[in-house]
Amino acid sequence: MSDAPGARVPDFFLVGHPKSGTTALWEMLRSHPEIFMSEEKELWYFSPELKERQPPRKPFALPNDIEHYRSLFAAAGPGQRTGEASTTYLWSPSAAGLIAAERPDARIIAILREPASFLRSLHLQYVESYIETEADFGRALALEPARREGREIAADSYWPQLLLYSDHIRYAEQLRRYREHFPAEQVRVLIYDDVRADTAAAAREVLEFVGVDPDVALVSTEANPSVEPRSIRVHQMLEALTTGRGPVAGAVKRSVQAVVPRATRKRALDAVRSRTVREPSAPDERVVADLRDRARGEVELVSALLDRDLVSLWGYDSVD
Repeated sequence: MSDAPGARVPDFFLVGHPKSGTTALWEMLRSHPEIFMSEEKELWYFSPELKERQPPRKPFALPNDIEHYRSLFAAAGPGQRTGEASTTYLWSPSAAGLIAAERPDARIIAILREPASFLRSLHLQYVESYIETEADFGRALALEPARREGREIAADSYWPQLLLYSDHIRYAEQLRRYREHFPAEQVRVLIYDDVRADTAAAAREVLEFVGVDPDVALVSTEANPSVEPRSIRVHQMLEALTTGRGPVAGAVKRSVQAVVPRATRKRALDAVRSRTVREPSAPDERVVADLRDRARGEVELVSALLDRDLVSLWGYDSVD
């Protein structure tokens, strides 16, 4: 494969999941002088079946052809390893095969988190980003059967596929797709608990895996903390103004854009959003217990696949 400018496909991929440390790892890897990451995270190029439409607040155009995609890595130096991070790639049924077709020698890095805490954080993110309109975690999970039939999905939800929560925690199936297309030595699976317990050790493992100096000190950061809206009504009103939905909101947005620079608008909106969210409240214990009960079989499958006792690590040995 050519490494000429404008013709590069990444050497490695962070394939997800969201709310599992992927963004923090992406930020850390970007600080390594031997690594070039695309300027933007979440390019989603290799998961085309999941790109229903451009998200309303995404500040760049998603690449829809290989030339555009490769151009995002053209600025990499000849000695740098290139990487990309898209949290749709682990969930996507097609991403593993499409990545392998373009870059069969790519290194793949996945991060898995205990299913119940992962879905709780994912639900909070979807509410905050206007994908999910049901603020109650238990009710959102219960709506999945209806949503598979195309019902109980608000018109404001711009990405309803993501609301099928149980699909996100089919870990064994997701990992098998990558093992079908890549040799085992090219796929590295990290466990969220390990990353949180010793971020430096996890980062060193990844640096060695992608083939760069593991002794370089990386910039560590806390990314995407979970929050919940103080008021769903106020949160949705802010979203309407931000995205310009509706004739009044659209007119206001166009007027503001005409006189206020983008960076200034972003700082102002971020400041407003910070006042409309709070630390998340504890989820209903019964909802969590039921979710863990349903997820135990999946945890057993992925434990066997990785040859690691995640059943004990995640406390599923006490789930009946």
